[in-house]
Amino acid sequence: MEVAVFLSILLLSIAVGVPIAFALMLCGLGLMVVLDMVDPLIVAQNLISGADNFTLLAIPFFVFAGDIMNVGGLAKRLIDLPMKLVGHKAGGLGYVVIIAAVIMASLSGSPAADTAAIAAIMFPMMTRANYNGPSSAGLIASGGIIAPIIPPSIPFIVIGVTAGVSISQLFMAGIVPGLLMGIALCTVWYFKSHHMATAQKASGAEVWQAFKSSIWALMLPVIIIGGFKTGVFTPTEAGAVASVYALFVSLFVYRELTFKAIYQALLGTAKTTAVIMLMVASAQVSAWLMTIADLPMMVAQLLHPLVDSPTLLMGLILIVLLLFGMVLDLIPIVLILVPVLLPLVREAGINEIYFCLMFILCCSIGLITPPVGNVLNVVSSVTKVPFERAVLGILPYALALIVLMFILLIFPQIVLVPMEFFNN
Repeated sequence: MEVAVFLSILLLSIAVGVPIAFALMLCGLGLMVVLDMVDPLIVAQNLISGADNFTLLAIPFFVFAGDIMNVGGLAKRLIDLPMKLVGHKAGGLGYVVIIAAVIMASLSGSPAADTAAIAAIMFPMMTRANYNGPSSAGLIASGGIIAPIIPPSIPFIVIGVTAGVSISQLFMAGIVPGLLMGIALCTVWYFKSHHMATAQKASGAEVWQAFKSSIWALMLPVIIIGGFKTGVFTPTEAGAVASVYALFVSLFVYRELTFKAIYQALLGTAKTTAVIMLMVASAQVSAWLMTIADLPMMVAQLLHPLVDSPTLLMGLILIVLLLFGMVLDLIPIVLILVPVLLPLVREAGINEIYFCLMFILCCSIGLITPPVGNVLNVVSSVTKVPFERAVLGILPYALALIVLMFILLIFPQIVLVPMEFFNN
């Protein structure tokens, strides 16, 4: 009964266009009615406790750092370096997109912001070189979803808080899978790009100049990852360091940042943070009532026959997540499903860090799959490629990333061994 009420309210709310945060609160209120414990104080207390988490302060810091990088000249220089390195190869602009996506992912952790920055700079260049528009848009969108995997990652912060696991360990675990995503995209692009135009090969002096110009931006991921590895700062403190560093470089080194741009970045950060925090707080209401209603135990009993086959269980979870990813954004899926699935994952003996990483990887693919595909929508909006044509362009890249995900499922050591190395 409780499961039916929860799902009915959630699906109906989404169908009629209710924002996810309020849909989650409605689910909580529905469970309160079923459990005969209607009390507004429960809602208020859980809303406050859901948002009252020091670790979540990392979100506005990293969002702000990403916005400052995009308007302060860091993003432009980070794209110029791979342009000078590989732009002269067949289909070189595609490789530039992928390399830039990996580098940008290591700076802000926001897929929408990273993708918009790369699309605005690279798509006009690819169009002038007569690259196929939908395929170029698909490649840019696919590169954008590397951001939730490579540290620092905003989704990792949210799932770390929701699941109660180490965010620093999650960050370290995401390095190799994020790089493998880039390699997978390069592999697909290699077979598509032999006939595509090349840019003029840069001289050694031009490459060196591009490297010198971008060195300040390239130092940021080194500082962040080095800080985690040495224990100098926590994820929240890393966000503050990233914000201050991005401001310093943009104001005093590149000198391209205006006070108007800072104001717009602060405003955008406030809006993005407000949306995420309201969803996190609302999810706490539903999560608390789901626990009271014993919904996690009901799901565990339903899937309990698969507990003795962790790989099969994880595979089923990934398939379910791919379906959810077609209709929901990444963070709502985390807030809705992680509290339900985590007890079952623990009983099956699946490494919690591995589970969280695979969860985010799977949901990230949902950011480029129709009918919602938020990142693909961003690319479609920036590039003016119609959404339905961009969907066709995304297919080979999305398929490659799905294949990679199931390779990591079959061979979890690809994730676990480097994770142990980085964390030790």
